[in-house]
Amino acid sequence: MLLGLQQNTQELIEEVIQEEKTLSIIELIQNAGIGGQVVILILLILLAVALFIYFERLSAIKAASKVDSNFMNQIKDHVSGGRLDAAKILCAQTKSPAARLIEKGISRIGKPLEDINQAIENAGSLEIYKLEKNVSTLATVAGAAPMIGFLGTVIGMILAFHQMATSGGQAEMGSLASGIYTAMTTTVAGLIVGIIAYIAYNHLVVKTNKIVHEMEAKSVEFLDLLNEPV
Repeated sequence: MLLGLQQNTQELIEEVIQEEKTLSIIELIQNAGIGGQVVILILLILLAVALFIYFERLSAIKAASKVDSNFMNQIKDHVSGGRLDAAKILCAQTKSPAARLIEKGISRIGKPLEDINQAIENAGSLEIYKLEKNVSTLATVAGAAPMIGFLGTVIGMILAFHQMATSGGQAEMGSLASGIYTAMTTTVAGLIVGIIAYIAYNHLVVKTNKIVHEMEAKSVEFLDLLNEPV
């Protein structure tokens, strides 16, 4: 019985020690000092901005990618039959970047082919700009967040060594270690925000490129239609 009591006491002591060594993220932020808290607040704002841009652009890109597979066949039928107004109405109803390019080309029918091609290219540049709106901000966040996090760590290290210098070398190692590893949390936070923004940016770039290629394919198909002998 005495042996069992000793074992229970030992287990209780170990649990208490483990609880003392456990430190939550909130406690790390609270102990990071004003400089570290400001840096983490900035990183949280950057994360919120990155996530907002990602989901907003993803929704817009998904909406732009919805095109009826039979769209070009209907355009060919209308243009071949001389029903240009019906073709324009179909493009307006489709509401996609590719449809707006085709509508621009239809509105130029009757002019030289080079003028039609130039009008489609200009409209395409505008559509690409709309698709890539604010996406470059994600790239900026992906590059700036780790540097901001590292800046917070450097500030924390400077404060820790300043404490050591002002204490005449008598500063407690525990307080120094606590200051150092709480300062390191800013680097971790910066890396997390940077990685999320980097992945989000590349995902949007892939999605955008897919729509751009679709726009180019539809434009070439439309120009080929105009080149066909009557």
